Amino acid sequence: MRVTVTGMTDDPGGAKNATGGADADDADDDKAAIRGEIDLSGAHWQRPVAAGDSPADVGEPFEIAFVPHTDGLTYVALRQADTTLIFTPSEWRAFIAGAKDGEFDTPW
Repeated sequence: MRVTVTGMTDDPGGAKNATGGADADDADDDKAAIRGEIDLSGAHWQRPVAAGDSPADVGEPFEIAFVPHTDGLTYVALRQADTTLIFTPSEWRAFIAGAKDGEFDTPW
C-alpha cells in the first residue's frame, strides 16, 4: 500500500527532523519525524455514506480511520484505491471548519 503524508506547515524555517535539525527535503513536511511510524495495520476503516445511500451507491468510495500514535496524537487517515493520506489533528480541524464554511462548495 502506498502511503502519502500531507506536508503542510506554518513554520517558515522548515520542519525539524527527528534529530532536531532542518532538512531541505523536510522543509514543507511537518510530519517528517513520524513518517514510517504511523501503523495502519490495526486501523478501523469506515466508509462514509450520505443519508439515504447504501455503500453500493458510492461510485469511488473512500475510507477514513482515526489512528492513535505513540506521540499522543490521533492522526486521521483517508484512503481511496491504493493511496492513503495522513492528516494531523490541526489539519483535520481546518478541513472540517472549511467544509462547514462552504469553502469546498462548487461555484456553479
